[in-house]
Amino acid sequence: MKEMKATMDKIVNLCKSRGFIFQGSEIYGGFANTWDFGPIGVELKNNIKRAWWKRFVQEDPSTYGIDAAILMNPTVWQASGHIESFGDPKMDCKNCKTRHRADTLIENHSKGKVSAEGMSNEEMEKYIEEHDVRCPVCGKRDFTPIRKFNPMFTTSRDMTGEASNEVVYLRPETCQGEYVNFLNVQRSTRAKVPFAIAQIGKSFRNEITPGNFLFRTIEFEQMELQKFCKDEDSMNYYNEYKEKALQFVKDLGLDCEHLRFHDHDKLAHYAKAACDIQFLFPIGWQELNGIHHRGTWDLSRHQEFSGKNMNYLDPVTNEKFIPTVIEYSIGADRLTLALLCEAYDEEVLDNGETRVVMHLNPSIAPYKVAVLPLQKNLSDKAKDVLNILNKEFMCDYDEAGSIGKRYRRQDEIGTPFAVTIDFDTLENNTVTIRDRDSMEQIRLGIDELVDYIQKRIKFN
Repeated sequence: MKEMKATMDKIVNLCKSRGFIFQGSEIYGGFANTWDFGPIGVELKNNIKRAWWKRFVQEDPSTYGIDAAILMNPTVWQASGHIESFGDPKMDCKNCKTRHRADTLIENHSKGKVSAEGMSNEEMEKYIEEHDVRCPVCGKRDFTPIRKFNPMFTTSRDMTGEASNEVVYLRPETCQGEYVNFLNVQRSTRAKVPFAIAQIGKSFRNEITPGNFLFRTIEFEQMELQKFCKDEDSMNYYNEYKEKALQFVKDLGLDCEHLRFHDHDKLAHYAKAACDIQFLFPIGWQELNGIHHRGTWDLSRHQEFSGKNMNYLDPVTNEKFIPTVIEYSIGADRLTLALLCEAYDEEVLDNGETRVVMHLNPSIAPYKVAVLPLQKNLSDKAKDVLNILNKEFMCDYDEAGSIGKRYRRQDEIGTPFAVTIDFDTLENNTVTIRDRDSMEQIRLGIDELVDYIQKRIKFN
């Protein structure tokens, strides 16, 4: 198996020092499980989202995008079952008073080798006792019994200026927006089953589990789609999206040796199949994304609670039916973390020095090219080149320090190309362009740069 050189501490330190990700509300001591994406991180995450949208929406004419509201009619969450049955198995540490998910304690203790997915509360409590699973905060093993904890955030809508009893929920998942818009999308686009609805958006869960950086947060962004199809075709689409989902993360740069399918041991009563793609994070094998066969449960429930007919009329056979749903969902934040872990490398050079380099796929790299004047008195020409390139790409400009140090700074944030302006540039309008991974340099005319870079950063 390919060695991964990243540890979570190394990734966190690099992210803070280079402007990828900062602690949320840091000047106030932070706010647990919240993170702010900095100037470099927001570009990386946006590029990941664009790559996903290109692959699953732009390149698929049967998929339609939406951007549904975060706040929804509270009855939506009754229909989905979240108010009644959505919950996590929580335990409190009696010693330090912190709260933890029992399944996460087990999975972290076993470094992902044991899944608590199919365990009852009693089985999880027994495992924690027999394997001496301890509180990750204080190191003690003195937990309360497992209790169900609903992680939905609640707020209220005040229409009168007086105290309101109307409870409103921050959505814990984005998929309900696709279900409630099934009829709208189908009618407005004249879509024929099979078709899919996709969106990228924020979700919120009151996660208690500490640590592990971006892996589990209270505010996160999901990229997901729902495929609406006939039941007899549903398993074909389920298997198709398993392979598409795997190919996508491989194409972004995750090594196949660090990826695996994990079929769920325990299925919801309405499901035919469910599978995760797991990634070998520094904390062990953990879920990266999910593919779920949800049957007709979601549209049927919304039909029941809304009173709206959710049937689809097949224009060929005149058959009316509620479509079966295949769901594919992946977290943009968690995928960002996986790609950072995969890309991180420490290379010993011929001169004995060690360089830290992020081997990010050029298509998602925050900056595509850095413009570097060899000396500050070349900055006017360098800025002319920058003004050409930044009309096409996100670019960085750096004139502080030796050229070697500036190369290293770009290596650490994953910039695939660095263009150096020297005195020959003034004479013949050529520049040196350096490749991040090989560190090889070639000479190109300024008028060749855009085409050269575009060919090498395209995401296929």
